[in-house]
Amino acid sequence: MITVSNVSLQFGGQMLFKDVDLLFTEGNCYGVIGANGAGKSTFLKILNGELEPTTGSVTIPKELRMSVLRQDHFAFDEYTVQDTVIMGNKRLYEVMKEKDELYAKEDFTEEDGNKASELEAEFAELNGWEAESDASKLVQGLGLDESIMYSQMSSLSGNEKVKVLLAQALFGNPDIILMDEPTNHLDIDAVAWLEDFLAEYFGTVIVVSHDRHFLNNVCTHTVDIDYGKIKMYVGNYEFWYESSQLIQRMIKQQNKKNEEKIKELQTFIQRFSANKSKSKQATSRRKLLDKLTVQELPASSRRYPFIGFDMEREPGKDILQVSGISKTIDGVKVLDNVSFTVGREDKIAFFAETEIAITTLFRIIMGELEPDEGTYKWGSTITQSYFPIDSDHFFNGCDMSILDWIRQYSNDVTEAYLRGFLGRMLFSGDDIYKPVNVLSGGEKVRCMFSRMMLFNSNALILDQPTNHLDLESITAVNNGLRDFKGVVLFASHDHEIVQTVANRIIEITESGCRDKVGTYEEFVDWRRAQTGGSAFTL
Repeated sequence: MITVSNVSLQFGGQMLFKDVDLLFTEGNCYGVIGANGAGKSTFLKILNGELEPTTGSVTIPKELRMSVLRQDHFAFDEYTVQDTVIMGNKRLYEVMKEKDELYAKEDFTEEDGNKASELEAEFAELNGWEAESDASKLVQGLGLDESIMYSQMSSLSGNEKVKVLLAQALFGNPDIILMDEPTNHLDIDAVAWLEDFLAEYFGTVIVVSHDRHFLNNVCTHTVDIDYGKIKMYVGNYEFWYESSQLIQRMIKQQNKKNEEKIKELQTFIQRFSANKSKSKQATSRRKLLDKLTVQELPASSRRYPFIGFDMEREPGKDILQVSGISKTIDGVKVLDNVSFTVGREDKIAFFAETEIAITTLFRIIMGELEPDEGTYKWGSTITQSYFPIDSDHFFNGCDMSILDWIRQYSNDVTEAYLRGFLGRMLFSGDDIYKPVNVLSGGEKVRCMFSRMMLFNSNALILDQPTNHLDLESITAVNNGLRDFKGVVLFASHDHEIVQTVANRIIEITESGCRDKVGTYEEFVDWRRAQTGGSAFTL
């Protein structure tokens, strides 16, 4: 249990949030959401004691053990994987080392014997005899081989370190787990395993994530940072989003009778509460939705950018033909005999063991790189808009204002039109005069989407378009790509976007590609049957 009382935080002269009173209880998973810069990660730091609030207090019973997912991938390089995981229970690790040091002494005294006896008792009480096997189970559950347990952390890849640090956070049944973006760089099987683990977990979980699919599957409550306040609602992210949108529509229609508003909200609650098939949460957690009242539904101040794509012309029969493309980058063959044909109704999600393979393929078909072998050909009716994984070259060294930058790509160059257009992308007032070379990552992404929308192309190519975006912008991207009537070729780590946009999946392999028509989840099942269960990174 965590009690947050009258907590406020002023940071850099700005009040991030104030007068926060919350209670986090065992058996529940809390998803913390909010716009970029709202203070989600900062709030976790207050909860774990890393940061002192400006006012108020956080109370945690002394007997409860808290575990935090570490973000520093180099902090444990001098340790083995096994030791790193067991360090998740700090006291157990200390007892193990102290015990080993005592038994290694050449002049073992009677006093040492008494001390060793005390340590052995504490070791057993902390389930020390199961520590190595428990650590191994966690590591294997996340998709790593048991043989890695005695390897040095310094020898691991970045993705492997992410999994080990996650195992560390979960080790030893802590009473409270705090996690900031736990699904980053996890493959689909590891995410599914984590979802199952958290669904059965007895303690308190507080998680910050931009992964809507993960939040929907694991969270019993949504903690929303908005209006400079932090409020808690029963339900997962999807419920919070749909109910907040409904509330906003009701607020805009003040002429309706209160009775009609309440009736619509109650109907919505009943419909959503009955639809529990998507959730992996334990049955006892699902009952929380039944207790929800109209007054507990959220209202949000958040603004969603408008992302929508129109086509100047319909695509013809011939879209794109890729034949036997191969490419070597820095001595490594990243594409080997890749071939596929794109149809006029295709929305294709691309996957590969490494992102550079997809980026290289996209750059080749966009004419930025020459293949070592093979050819590609776009149909004569096709116009393309490209969202590269790295767009810095569009902004670095450019002192143009946002207004002048976007004017380069618009047929209508009047300020009135461009101001209205940028306003839909959340650039309002004097924001449009901000130099583009000082924009944040999220602002640059919104500029790039603005540029794409002005082209009115009938084929979109997007390489990780949701990087740097908050949940609101990710949702807007999702809706825009889903509703687009043209061709889409894209790569994304966002499960929900891939599942709801793609109708075909292509995975680039060491010797070509796997290609299947259908949804992402259908592809995952098919691939497991084809490969005997091996996973890949989303």
